[in-house]
Amino acid sequence: MNQSPQRPKAVVLSRPVRLLWCVALYVLVCVLMAVFQRSLIYTPPVFSRQRVDMMAHTARLERWTNSSGQFIGMKRPSPRQPAEATVMITYGNGSSAIGCDHYANAIQGVADFDIFILEYPGYEDRPGPPSQSSLFSAADEAFLMLPAQKPVYLVGESLGTGVASYLAGTYSNRIAGVLLISPFNSLTDLARSRFPMLPISLLLEDRFPSETYLRNYHGKVGIALDGKDIVVPDKFGYRLLHGYAGPKKLWAFPDGRHCQITGQPAIFWKEVIAFWQTARQTDNVESSR
Repeated sequence: MNQSPQRPKAVVLSRPVRLLWCVALYVLVCVLMAVFQRSLIYTPPVFSRQRVDMMAHTARLERWTNSSGQFIGMKRPSPRQPAEATVMITYGNGSSAIGCDHYANAIQGVADFDIFILEYPGYEDRPGPPSQSSLFSAADEAFLMLPAQKPVYLVGESLGTGVASYLAGTYSNRIAGVLLISPFNSLTDLARSRFPMLPISLLLEDRFPSETYLRNYHGKVGIALDGKDIVVPDKFGYRLLHGYAGPKKLWAFPDGRHCQITGQPAIFWKEVIAFWQTARQTDNVESSR
């Protein structure tokens, strides 16, 4: 009678070995996160110079260059000159200077403002790797080139709210007002909510601590939040709002998604500009849509 072959015994790892494997896997995940974190934070659209020029022409934007002729962004002067004020826009990740033409359209539809849009290093056809340091350096250079004789307002969206907050805190006496669309109080808090099991405070290099920079700013800050934002949940914007001690106003869009201003853009921008320009110090006024 033939005997059936014996099945190989399953290898059972001891508890210390299993624990060692888990620790090794966790360390590997941390290392990968540390190495590739900027590829998660920045996803720049990259185009050829010819395509950028073509898209800029369609968007009625022109290249903004520094004193050396290097490309630093896009601009659109007010059709009616002299302009009353200057607006500098810092966009969110995945967008670009040309992608902000809708802001220029909406703002210039209700006010005679010159529009300047910062281009980040590594985005469109601007050379250089994107990082917090390179974005802040680019913002410094661009801001110092703005006309000094007119009021300057900042508009930031998503990741760009970190750049706008940095500028507000650094050049507080030169900025007449700020609007932050879908902002966060700090990228560290946002990342921690996405990866709660990782030591984000140790791994993250680019932190964009907006709440810290705004402590040095005492002007008017408007904040627009979207109730259905899954990219930057509105709780992080509320943290920034409640932590800001200066005059502030909230526009809440319960049905809005990320950087989505629902309703009539003209009405929204008229309210924003009126808030910036009014002499009355408005504190924590809320407007829902």
